[in-house]
Parts: sequence; structure tokens; C-alpha cells
Amino acid sequence: MKQQGVHPGDAEGTSDAASRPGTGDKGTKSDTSPDDARDVTHIDEVEGDEPLLPARVHRPSDLMRLLVGLLAIVVLLGIAAFAHGTTSGLEQDINKGTGQAPDLLIKIAGLASSIAILLVPVAFAIERLIKRDGLRIADGVLAAVLAHGVTLATDLWVAKAAPDSIQEALTQPSPGDIHALTDPVHGYLAPVIAYMTAVGMSRRPRWRSVLWIVLLLDAFSMLVTGYTTPFSIILTVLIGWTVAYGTLYAVGSPNVRPTGRTLMAGLQTVGFHPVSASREEAPDSADMSDRGRRYFVTLEDGPPLDVTVVDREQQAQGFFYRAWRNLTLRGFATRSSLQSLRQALEQEALLAYAAIAAGANAPKLIATSELGPDAVMLVYEHTGGRTLDSLADEEITDELLRNAWHQVRALQSRRIAHRRLAGDAILVDRSGRVILTDLRGGEIAAGDLLLRMDVAQLVTTLGLRAGAERAVASAVSVLGPDAVADCLPMLQPIALTRSTRATLRRLARERAQRERDAVLEAARHAKEARAEAHQDTAAVPEKADKKAARAQARAEKRAVDEALEEAREEAREEDLLSQIRHEVLRIRPQAPVEPARLERVRPRTLISFIAGAIGAYFLLTQLTHIEFGPLVANAQWGWVAAAVLFSALSYVAAAMSLLGFVPERVPFPRTVAAQVAGSFVKIVAPAAVGGVALNTRFLQRQGVRPGLAVASVGASQLFGLGAHILMLLSFGYLTGTEKTPSLSPSRTVIAGLLTVAVLVLVVTSVPFLRKFIVTRVRSLFAGVIPRMLDVLQRPQKLVTGIGGMLLLTACFVMCLDASIRAFGDGSASLSIASVAVVFLAGNALGSAAPTPGGVGAVEASLTLGLIAVGLPKEVAAPAVLLFRLLTLWLPVLPGWLAFNHLTRKGAL
Repeated sequence: MKQQGVHPGDAEGTSDAASRPGTGDKGTKSDTSPDDARDVTHIDEVEGDEPLLPARVHRPSDLMRLLVGLLAIVVLLGIAAFAHGTTSGLEQDINKGTGQAPDLLIKIAGLASSIAILLVPVAFAIERLIKRDGLRIADGVLAAVLAHGVTLATDLWVAKAAPDSIQEALTQPSPGDIHALTDPVHGYLAPVIAYMTAVGMSRRPRWRSVLWIVLLLDAFSMLVTGYTTPFSIILTVLIGWTVAYGTLYAVGSPNVRPTGRTLMAGLQTVGFHPVSASREEAPDSADMSDRGRRYFVTLEDGPPLDVTVVDREQQAQGFFYRAWRNLTLRGFATRSSLQSLRQALEQEALLAYAAIAAGANAPKLIATSELGPDAVMLVYEHTGGRTLDSLADEEITDELLRNAWHQVRALQSRRIAHRRLAGDAILVDRSGRVILTDLRGGEIAAGDLLLRMDVAQLVTTLGLRAGAERAVASAVSVLGPDAVADCLPMLQPIALTRSTRATLRRLARERAQRERDAVLEAARHAKEARAEAHQDTAAVPEKADKKAARAQARAEKRAVDEALEEAREEAREEDLLSQIRHEVLRIRPQAPVEPARLERVRPRTLISFIAGAIGAYFLLTQLTHIEFGPLVANAQWGWVAAAVLFSALSYVAAAMSLLGFVPERVPFPRTVAAQVAGSFVKIVAPAAVGGVALNTRFLQRQGVRPGLAVASVGASQLFGLGAHILMLLSFGYLTGTEKTPSLSPSRTVIAGLLTVAVLVLVVTSVPFLRKFIVTRVRSLFAGVIPRMLDVLQRPQKLVTGIGGMLLLTACFVMCLDASIRAFGDGSASLSIASVAVVFLAGNALGSAAPTPGGVGAVEASLTLGLIAVGLPKEVAAPAVLLFRLLTLWLPVLPGWLAFNHLTRKGAL
């Protein structure tokens, strides 16, 4: 590994960093006992190299506590607002219980808490100043000032603008003046809590005990004397706590990372005599961001050491990523998102001892120690060697691969899971011996799934360097074919480390780029071949058979298309995970290949749930003020029947819009059935995804080659997008001019055109975006545009496709218009142009929404759009519900029947 370091006397950066209050001095003083005073001179002479540390750091844990505090405040106010009976009963029970307390006890508690609430912060400030930790006191004072400001703002809001239920929960008549109310938030208690939290008093056991005693005494005395309410006390504590962590995250906490000098002092306290220390450069791997800082330390009288220092800041790195993994993955596939320093120290030490006891090659742990209250160190014997990632390809021999598998087999023989078998966790020394490092994330007494995940991870790691065939062969030679076959369900990206997934994504992008280049090259050759064939056809004498010439041209075109498809298939490369699966299945054909369910909830499902909940909330708020009984009784059922007819006709139009871009012969009735089946598919997938996949599959089953099927669906989608934009602009223009005698465009159209122009300028001016768009457009021209050119040569097909798209839009617009007329009284109708604009805009939002069928987004956009163009809310909401019922929900059952029928017939 690369190292940066100097010898004694050269660590100027370390001396400066260590002299800052709250960093080096603090750590050294807290870890050097009086018995070690004889070594102080030696410590000053021996300094390790350390880059300048930032004076302050922004901790993710402070942000999380801030968010939790804000959420708790919102929940508390929600309970106070909507559970008025519960809050009143709770206050009465507490007042009844505290009213029986002796008066003498109440007076003593009030006097003691009043004095202690002021003395405890002052005493702690004096103690911190003596220890040269003035930065913490400054942070505490700032947090106290901000908390006082928030308290005043909250008092003003409760008194002037808060609902009556919240005011009653937070205040009550003052015992001294029945016409006055008590303060909703304590003006002195919240700043004190913010101060004590910001200075870190809660991390010191003795001060923490005193703090809680004072808070409980003060709360008790205030409740008994009637100067506060239970909700007021809770809100006060939450405000002080939240403001403190918000202040710490905004200004940053003092950096308490131990410096090189602190490390030297810590090594001497455990019996070593260091001479110099060099910090190893941290790897770029995202998985190693929280593994701690590593040092190479030389000694006066022994072999060198490898020292790992873990502090709170280093440990908190990657917290949000681990928290997300814990939320989305099942429990056995994750580890704790945040551990204490003591837990991290004990886990790494336990794994180090367990690995060596199992017979695996692992760094030998020889000492551990704390470096102040915010860091620990683990001292290992120096191992040396290079990581697997840094080895050249020719150095990765079959013997080395088998040696790596022997180490994993030794761990698994004692049920130990490594959990991070990436390339930078595997060291190879000069003799070729493989050493497993970074055991901190491992687990003892691991289950079968975790052990299989280790096998899947290592076979992927070795496959990235040596290829799938060699990686699988080495695993089979050591673990046996059955153990390797059992890992196939775990061979999925979600089960691999973060760095491995990033490498696989990079390789996938490179592979896709090579495929696009090959297809573009084949398309260029095909174009040249077609041009030559056209010249040959044109040279045929006039007396020759014209029919034979056209047949020859079609045969040549078919040959060119087949050559293009073959080039696309040849350029398609298999990803590494698929290669590994095929290698394992070649050895064990009966091996399980169905991926194991590791995810507790998929991101798409979570997003769909949130979007659906927002849409449902919006609809419910719109429907609460509508009386559906009279509305349904007065509905015009003739218009309802018309809306049903237009909804049914839309499936015929959808079939026409698809077949218009497919030159091959496809049965029209079966295509209509496929569009009906799409009504079922789009309920379980986003609207813009489910229909594309179903139509592509349907065309392939009808004999259209895969590449041409994708191109046909893509051509239909591309033409539909263009038609959608043109119709939206056209109807928007008509909507803006229908109420004016002039034909000048409306301001909305002008604003839309200007917005599009600005977006085009931004995209073309940013190199990254320009390259991205150009790459995608080139790949589009390689497949979709040639297909559209084929369609242009057949006017009948082109008319069918264009007519189907226009008819499809017209059916939906007329269905929405009929739904509006069904609940309107004649005066609540809109022009067709206005209805078309609302539908086209809502449909665009529905296609972009990640929810199945655009649920939530479409309803919200259509309702808001109809209200914006002048339709009453009492008519817009039920009209949209009827429209979505006819176009989304009622066709689900026929769609399911059509889907099953086509599947049995082999058409899907």
C-alpha cells in the first residue's frame, strides 16, 4: 500500500494539529497516566506523520438526531391537535396524582431544582475551561441563544396563531393569575437543555446523572405547582435537544480525532516504544470508508506494527447508506448501521481472534487501547503484501486463487462470515500467501445464507480479475461443486459489496458502449450495401420484369436486416454474473438458479407507496366536501354510457397505433387482445414501462425478430411522443385564443416554448449532458429510425399508425369530456380544446410517475387541471374518478383474462 510518512522531527503538520484545543491535547492528557510521566520527553521527540485535520466536522449522527427531533415535535403537536380528549384526560390524571404530594417536598424540590438548573451548567463550563475545551462551551452558548429564540417564537405562535386544541394542551391558567396563561415553552429550561446537549454533557456518566436528576426535579415541581402541562415539558425538552443538534451540525463539532502524537502516546501506554509512524492512504472503496485509519509504525526493539485507529467520525461515515440497507434488506443481509466505539472494538477483536483460531491467515491482534473518549486503536503484527486489486493479471495464478478459497473454507468451518471479501480485503505477501483483512464487518455463528453470500462475493471478486471460468474452477476444487452451486441464489448485485456493484456497473456501461458501436458500424455497412443494391436495381433495363426487380430489392433488404440483426447479436456480451451462473450450471445442471429474496422492500415499491399515499390524501381532501348521493342520483347516464364506449374504442386505436409501425403481418384481433392485456400489466408496473415490455414481447411471439420488435415499439413510442407534444402545443394555443378575437398565442404557450428553448441551450452547453444525449440519439438512429424509414415506404401502414394515435388521443379526450358532462348541469362543461390540454398534461405526468398506472399523479394533475380551467371542484373530482374507473380500474379484470388467454396460446 502507498504510505506517507516521515521520521522524528518532520511531523510539523501533526504538531500544529495536536495543539488545537479539543483535539491532540485532550487525547494525550486523557491517555497518559502519571506513571508514564517518565516517557513524556520521549513522546515529544517521536511524532508520526499526520495531515492537517479540519478544526470542525459535520457528523451525520447530529443530522439524524436533528431530523428525529423535528419529527417528534411534529408528532407531539399532531397528538395535541387531534387527540384533545386524550390530552385532557392525561393532564387531569397527572394533576390528580401530583396534587397529593406533600407541600414540604414540593418546596424543597422547587428550591433545589431552581438552584441546580443554573449551577450545573456553570460547573461543567468551568470544568471544560480548565481542560482547555473552550470550543465546546462556545457551541453550548450559541445553542442556548438559538433555543431561547425558538422558544420565544413558539410562545408567540401558540398565543396568536395555533389551534385552540394545541393551546389548551400546552397552556393552562396560571396559579398566580387566573386570567393569564402559563408559558407554552419554558424560557429558561429549553436553553439549558440545548447548552448541556451541545457541550456533550450527556456523554459523561456522572454529569449525565446530575443532569437527569435536575430535569426531573424541575419538571416535578413545575407540574405540581401548576405552572406547566405535561405536553409543555415534553415540547421544551424536544426543542432544546433539537436546536442543540441542529447547531452542532450547522457549525460543526470540534474535531477530536487523535493525532499522530496521541497515537504514539497510546502505544507507549501499552508497552511499545515507537520510532516513527506513517499513515497509509485510504482506499477509494466505498465499503472501506468506515474501517478506520491505518498506520505503519516502526519500533525501537522489535518488528513493525500495523495500527488501526477508529474514531467516532470515521465510524459514522457511510451511516446513511447502511441505514438505507437496513431499511430495504432483510435482517440477515445487513449489519448494524451505527455501533458504539466499544462495540466496534470488541467485534473487530473477536473476529481477529476467531479467524486465527479457525486456521485462516489473518492479521494477528496483539493489543487494544482507548485513545481518549472518542477513539480506540487496535495493534496488529505487520503483515505486508499487496492487495488483490493491485496485482498484475499475470501474477494472479490458479494456486493463488485456490489459496484464497482455502482461507474462506477455514472461516466457514467455524461458521465465520467475512462480509467484505472484495479485492482490497485480500492481501498477498511476497511468498504468495493469502491473508484476509478487514474482518471488522464479519459475523460469528453465521447462518447458511451469510456463508453463501461470502462464496458468491469471492467468486465475483476473483471473476473480475481472473475470469468466470477460472474463478468457478478454483472454488469447485476447494469447496466442492455442491457448495459452489448453493451460492447461485445469492449471486445478485444486491448481495455484493458496494465497490463490487460499482465495478459491475462500470463494466456494464463499457459493454453497452461496445455493443452500440458495433451496431452503428453494422448499420453503416448495411446502408452502403442498400445504396449499392439500389443502384443495381435502377440499372435494370426498362423491358425487364419489374416484379422480379422489386422482389430482388426486397430480398436484398431482408438480407441486410438479417445481417444487422446478426451483428447486434454478435456484439451482445454476457455480464460476469451470468457467465458465473453458466459455469456453475455446466458443472451442476440441477443447481438452484432462482435468486433469493434479500430485499425487505424494493425502492420502487417504497416510492410507489409514498406517491400513492400522497395521491390518496389529495383525493380524500377533495372528496370530503362532496356529497356523492345527490351527485350520483342526478348523473346523466347517457353520457356515462358514451364514456364507456369511448374507453372500449381506445383499445382498437391502440392496436392500430402499434401495427402501423410493424411492416410484418400481425393478426389485428390478437393485437387488440394484447392491448386489453396491457390494462392488467400497467397496474403492476409503471405505465411507461409495462406497455412497452408487453408490446415487445407480443411482437416477438408473433414472429418478429427481437431487434425489429424493439425498433417497432420504439418507433411507435417516439412518434407518439412527437404527436403528443404537437397536440399539447396546438390545443394549448387554441385554449389561449378561444376567448380572444386575435390569434396571438397565449402566455402559457410562449412560456412553454421559452422553457423548452432554455433547456435545449443548457443541454447543448454542458459537455456531459451533450455527450449523454448524442450517445442516446445515435443508438436511437441505429434501430428506430431505419424502422421508421421502412414504414414510410408503406403509406397504408403509416396512415394506420398516425390514425391510430390520433384516434387513441381522441377516445381518451372524449371519454374525459363525457365524464364531465355526466356530472355537469350543462353550465359546467368545457371546450374540447381545454379538456384535451388537461388530459395531455395529466397523461404526461402519469407516464413519468413511478407508480403503477400513474396512480396518484394522474388523478391529482387531472383534478387540478380541470379546476384551473374553470370547472367546479364538485364536478371535477367525480368526473376524474369516473374517467379513471373506466380507463384504469374496470379494465383490470378483462385485462387479466386476456393476459392469461394470450399466455396459454403462446402469444405472450
